Parts: sequence; C-alpha cells; structure tokens
Amino acid sequence: MKSTTKSAQLQIRVSPAQKARIAQRAAAAGLDMSSYVLARLLPEAGTRFAGCVRDCDASTDSRYALAAFNAFLASLSPAELADAVASAPEPIPEDPVLANRIAAMVERACHLRGCAVPGWVARIPPLKVPVFDSELPSLRLYLLSHSPAPFRRRNLFVDASVGDQV
Repeated sequence: MKSTTKSAQLQIRVSPAQKARIAQRAAAAGLDMSSYVLARLLPEAGTRFAGCVRDCDASTDSRYALAAFNAFLASLSPAELADAVASAPEPIPEDPVLANRIAAMVERACHLRGCAVPGWVARIPPLKVPVFDSELPSLRLYLLSHSPAPFRRRNLFVDASVGDQV
C-alpha cells in the first residue's frame, strides 16, 4: 500500500484467537497487522485491477468476468482509474483476443474519464483477424459501424463497452 500520513485510529474488538489468526495471516503476507487489515478492507485500485484481469484470464467463460471487469472500471473516478491502470497487469493474458478486449476496455474507460491511456495498452498488438461478438451475419454491419473506436482499432467488434450493459 502507498505510504500515507495516518492521523486517526480505529479500534475493533476481537477474541484472542481471532487476533492470533490475523497476526498469522499478516505475517504470511509479509505485512504488519494494520497494513494487512487495511489491505483486506480497502484494497488499492491497482490490486483490484490486477485481480479482475486474473479473473478474466482464469475463467472458462470470460463473459461474466469481463462484465465484472467492466463494472469495476465504470465504478472508478478519474484519479482512481489512472492509478489502477498505470501498471500493466501481470501477467497479461496469453489469449490475444482477451488481451485486446482488456486493453480496449482500459483505453475506452480512460477516454470516458479524461485520463491518459497507459503505455502498456499500446504494446498489445491488435488482432490480425476480426472478431465479432455475434455469429449472426446480419449483425456484422451494425457491429462494424457501432463498435467504439478502441475496439475497432484492435479488430474487435462489440455492441457494448465500459459503462454499458446488454
């Protein structure tokens, strides 16, 4: 966590067994108890961002994880978004379609919030073959013309983006 001046105190009552478990978990995480509890209760936006990307990568059906990622990006203020996406997620998904979806979502969110797009987004090469979110040929023209620019540049043709739900 970032070092900040602490000027207030919070006390909670726990049993000796609970305190011992918290101390044990904090030690395992390499943190003191206060830092451990704060990190669990108020996770930094960057940590949450990396967790969302890992969830997308680990999911067998990434639609739900991408929807959660979308909701996370949409919930951030401009300052929180800039902080969250400043560093590339480690690791960036190996699946080029997923990596491009994540990059396009981050780029779109940055444009919507007036933030600078992080440099790592440009290092993800766009897809060589177009990917459409629908198998229906009749929808392709619609998707070609209505996909947000960050998605089109990456050869992704979608109907909804950051802040939108279908």
